[in-house]
Amino acid sequence: MPTTSLDRVALWDGEHALPAGRISWDGDRITEVVSEAPAETPRYAVIPGLIDTHVHLGGYAGPGREQWNSAWSLVTPDVERVFHIAAQAQRAMRAGVTTVRDLAGDALQLAVARVFEDGVQVGPRVRVHGQVGMTAGHGDLFTPPHYPHRAPTADSPDACRRLVREWARQGAHGIKIYASGGVLSMGDRVGWRNQTDDEIRATVDEAHALAMPVAAHSHDTVSARRALELGVDSIEHGTGLDASLWPIVLERDIPVAPTLLINDRLADGTIDVGDEARGKAQAVVEERDANFAGASAAGVRFVLGTDANGVMVAFGDQHEEVRLMARSFGWDAQRALASATSDAARAIGMADQIGRLAPGYGADFVVLDGRPWEDISHLDPARIVAVVSRGRVVFGSLPR
Repeated sequence: MPTTSLDRVALWDGEHALPAGRISWDGDRITEVVSEAPAETPRYAVIPGLIDTHVHLGGYAGPGREQWNSAWSLVTPDVERVFHIAAQAQRAMRAGVTTVRDLAGDALQLAVARVFEDGVQVGPRVRVHGQVGMTAGHGDLFTPPHYPHRAPTADSPDACRRLVREWARQGAHGIKIYASGGVLSMGDRVGWRNQTDDEIRATVDEAHALAMPVAAHSHDTVSARRALELGVDSIEHGTGLDASLWPIVLERDIPVAPTLLINDRLADGTIDVGDEARGKAQAVVEERDANFAGASAAGVRFVLGTDANGVMVAFGDQHEEVRLMARSFGWDAQRALASATSDAARAIGMADQIGRLAPGYGADFVVLDGRPWEDISHLDPARIVAVVSRGRVVFGSLPR
């Protein structure tokens, strides 16, 4: 790909705004970001590509929600599912979400990530965490009890270490654990303990020894405290992050993915998942709302993490999630944008590669008709003019 430039555009580089400037890139590397003195105020603006730190790519990607249900992934062959995974990731990319982290992926997501990385297919950057959970835990209870084909579980410290090593052998970028039960798992309770301290400690120790971060699903205060004290690197959902935990989160600079939109939709019935899950979601939202405003005011690092699966939260709804975070946390527009770009990159260990418009960084960015760092309502798929992912125009066309 030849060196390409965009001139006379406003720029927000992940931290600061340039009223007008030029961005140049050569393949998948930004080569220049400079300020210019424009003859007139530019109409278009460029921001870094969004980064969703918590997604699930393995769901049905075809038209019509009525064709999707929780059994779809159980009865669909892997050779077919991999196309849905790629389609979900590409849908995110075309909406300006140029990096996604799948929390509970497997060999299929890893295969898609490699295909995109090698340029065999055009796609976003995909990070994959393998799950280490217990029998009858949140990760296991998505599968009906008598169904014989189940994802691996680990029920002792040694089994946890072995499973971490197996994920490392497959090339996983990190590990996902479940410190509590969850909303959508069948017959589960959000306050149920998942795994012992010794099991979590072994998982974290082994993952860190193999340079893999650990993300912890948590929906109550007890599980969040256990996960933090045992050394996890991020908290997912974080419903129970009350004031007693804010000092720990702040001291360790732990990012939290709040997954606001999906829980709101489950709680208010926008997503019809049955009385059990809806009741759990309503309790989660009530506790979350009691904790999160204070947590944000205290300085807790909330980053973009939607739990998007393409059905309950679509790949493209990330813009709405960022706007909701801004409203919920009382953020200004720049703080909200940082949560989805530069700070999200830091949360997944890629702060030196993506999330910024700067020389040497990956060429992932979104061209918009608006100024989302001044007015967060301008962060809207309807305002996207073009998306560049890995240096390629993957949606729209560059303004001239």
